Amino acid sequence: MRFNKHIIFLIAFSLLVFSCQRQSKSKTEKQDFKVDFEKFTLDNGLTVVFHVDKSDPVVAVALTSHVGSAREKEGRTGFAHLFEHLLFLESENLGKGGLDKMSARIGGAGANGSTNRDRTNYYQTVPNDALEKMIWAEADKLGFFINTVTEQVLSKEKQVVKNEKRQSYDNAPYGHTSYVIDQNLYPKDHPYHWQVIGSLEDLQNATLADVKEFYRHWYVPNNVTLVVSGDFEPGQAKAWVEKYFGEIKKGENIPALEKRPVVLTQTKKLYHEDNFARLPELTMAWPSVYAYHKDSYALRTLANLLADGKKAPLNKLIVDEKQLAGRINMYQNSAELAGQLMLSIRGFEKVDLNKIHAAVEESFQRFEKEGFTDADLNRIKAVQEVNFYNSLSSVQGKGFQLAQYEIFAGDPGFISKDIQNMLAVTREDVMWVYNQYIKNKPYVVTSFVPKGQVNLALKGSQKASVVEEKIVEGAEEKFDATTQATYTRTPSSFDRTVEPPYGKTPETKVPNVWESKLESGLKTLGIVDREVPLVQFNLRLNGGLLLEDTSKVGVSNLLSELLLKGTKNKTAQELEEAIESLGAAININASEESFTISGRTLARNYPPTMALVQEILLEPRWDEQEFKLAKQRIESQIKQQKANPNSIADNQFRKLLYGNNHILSRNILGTEASLKSITMEDLKNYYMANLSPSVAAFQVVGAVDQQEVMHSLAGLKQHWKAREVRMPQYPTPVVPKGSTVYFYDVPGAKQSVLRFGYLALPATHPDYYPAQVMNYILGGGGFASQLTQQLREGKGYTYGINSSFSGSTVPGPFLIQSGVRSNVTFESADLIKNILQNYAPTYSPQDLEVTKGSLIKSNARAFETMGTKLGMLNNISTYGLPYDYAKRREALVKEMSLDKIKGLALQYVNPNKMYYLVVGDAATQLKKLEKLGYGKPVLLN
Repeated sequence: MRFNKHIIFLIAFSLLVFSCQRQSKSKTEKQDFKVDFEKFTLDNGLTVVFHVDKSDPVVAVALTSHVGSAREKEGRTGFAHLFEHLLFLESENLGKGGLDKMSARIGGAGANGSTNRDRTNYYQTVPNDALEKMIWAEADKLGFFINTVTEQVLSKEKQVVKNEKRQSYDNAPYGHTSYVIDQNLYPKDHPYHWQVIGSLEDLQNATLADVKEFYRHWYVPNNVTLVVSGDFEPGQAKAWVEKYFGEIKKGENIPALEKRPVVLTQTKKLYHEDNFARLPELTMAWPSVYAYHKDSYALRTLANLLADGKKAPLNKLIVDEKQLAGRINMYQNSAELAGQLMLSIRGFEKVDLNKIHAAVEESFQRFEKEGFTDADLNRIKAVQEVNFYNSLSSVQGKGFQLAQYEIFAGDPGFISKDIQNMLAVTREDVMWVYNQYIKNKPYVVTSFVPKGQVNLALKGSQKASVVEEKIVEGAEEKFDATTQATYTRTPSSFDRTVEPPYGKTPETKVPNVWESKLESGLKTLGIVDREVPLVQFNLRLNGGLLLEDTSKVGVSNLLSELLLKGTKNKTAQELEEAIESLGAAININASEESFTISGRTLARNYPPTMALVQEILLEPRWDEQEFKLAKQRIESQIKQQKANPNSIADNQFRKLLYGNNHILSRNILGTEASLKSITMEDLKNYYMANLSPSVAAFQVVGAVDQQEVMHSLAGLKQHWKAREVRMPQYPTPVVPKGSTVYFYDVPGAKQSVLRFGYLALPATHPDYYPAQVMNYILGGGGFASQLTQQLREGKGYTYGINSSFSGSTVPGPFLIQSGVRSNVTFESADLIKNILQNYAPTYSPQDLEVTKGSLIKSNARAFETMGTKLGMLNNISTYGLPYDYAKRREALVKEMSLDKIKGLALQYVNPNKMYYLVVGDAATQLKKLEKLGYGKPVLLN
């Protein structure tokens, strides 16, 4: 990813349409689910796939090049990912800022991309009136880009990518695990031997000639697939594709790479002392098979059977019986050329990884002896069905799926064969792959242990080769990001500098909301959405951390864990199996101000899923053994947070915002001391006092109508009795009268984590949404924002930075957050301060125009998915917003004036009345921060 956003990218071979049994009938019966498409190829070799979906006035455009890290040369690794970044910066006809600049104007969902071993993709969802603009822009990437890349551009973007590596790998606990695994699993000449992100040395050594050679070989029409998915007219779109892409020249023929599964002749054991880890972690990797290999389906099922759930032998033995770790993670990772079966277990503090390894072997022996049932197999398939439907709930998800099958299976319609293969997995297939790929087979195993705890590593392990970057002042090369490139333009048969016009303006579709209320006080809101046969819901209760005793923080979070560990009539394993047999997922989460039971299920299984929700809520099991296990897991989380720079920053900043006497200054997990003091009686008292329908709201979206929903709540209506819940009143902490710098020392940190801000507004304040509008150009608008443009695009200091207002029913913070290269900590903080000081005076009419264009046009995609519709219902019920609040906010944006924006900026983003928190290496960075002008920094540890 070129920016710190998390999406779920569809991996086609992991999808499944299946239901083991019909649990109940509803008005929505099971039907075949199809993704219709049209495919054609231009004369230059460009493959184009169309999928029409007119449920929302939006369209997703995805351009995928069949090149990832596997197509790189040794010594020039990281190029595919570097290109993912470069292609957003500029092109001949879009100019500087490229697609990012246009995206802000047209209301796009934020142009982004991702790179893996085998492909690089670029994608965005936009209102459908901007489709021609997107096709024009994507064609400019493919045929009219490379001339704009200069030495200055390359130097800057290399720094951005290196910051991404530091943030995601070098400065993160266990961040080097994949590197060590792949270096030892794959031979040196294997294209999966190196990491997608590349090495810092290779990135630094990349030359402009290297870059141009890579682009001209791989970014050609005959190696690219374009997918358009959503509400559009195929005939018109085809004409646009032919116009903008048709004259781009075909490249040389690119032969397919041969499959290269690996074979190990012996087990390899390696260890690494991890500067950011506080718990030991064992990771095992077995060579397996490439994507769509017939064994890949059974391997995926095998991983689920071995590790997922209370009945799984690895979980049962290591987590429940021996209590060596809190959870198990096992999965089949298939790529285009090869695959690997992965098992990762993070032990509790100071647990000897030799014990965990022995327990893994014992678990396998138990699996061989006890096996599994048809019901176990069917339960897994039922869960996969829901995951499949959910992954197709957006036009972008459908587009990703079509591109994936086209590139790696040669046919967008491979979905039907893929599903058949997965449905055909038998118990015999599972045991075959177990014997073929795991039993008595060599593997690579790593022991990542905290500094000074090598004694916990697996015996016989060799020290892993990991390159640790040194913090050196002024080490990065200088560049001038303002330099304009001069070049000879690529010829075209028409004037490509003219941006295409908008199409017909789409009307914002606000979903129809129905609402009801039970006598107990339970509010119910719903939206009918039959695009896919799913239902999503949440039951939100006011409270969470706010209702806890300050001396025993962690009760609500611990209760959220325990309620899913069995009911009065079901053990934890029986409850888990009951949920999964429906293809459902039920989660419980405690947050600072709420306690929420949420879920997702097949529409036909919605009634029995809700029956289980009622059982979980009203008939807790209060299992002492599960209570003990939950406390162990949470204690491990608390310990690990102490070594994670981002977690440290979040927890320390919360203390600065709220002060020691406010409950919201606490970590919802609690502390090691408070966790030890919590008893089962504390959980029961919290449950009895605070979980009441009088402070609850039920929100539901999906293929069920109001009558079905109200019928599903009949049991709660009868048995869930209301009680008075008094919300505590805490005085609102005062805004700091002057700024102070605080520093938390993490010796050797490769990045400094920044958290700057103060306690601002509640979501119910009249200025709350106007302040968000004001913040768009400052730091809320992604690549349109000044913070990103200056710190990332202008200086290369960071991989990502943003600012936000995040109030709720109580005041929440205005927050600027980022991770910056360690040796520019002061420079970054000083630049942020200057941006804040100059924001109101320099805010321009053009800034206002971009803000209005983005926020108004983006309403076309505001309620596309069930998740966004559920968020809308949550806003309505939590903050008392009207059903059409999106329309009202649109009107507010249209009326926003330059003076209003400047007034809000002066009032709410004063850099001289903020907390400045830095988490980083004090030895090299602390002293320089005195130059910010806010006195001597306060060292917090």
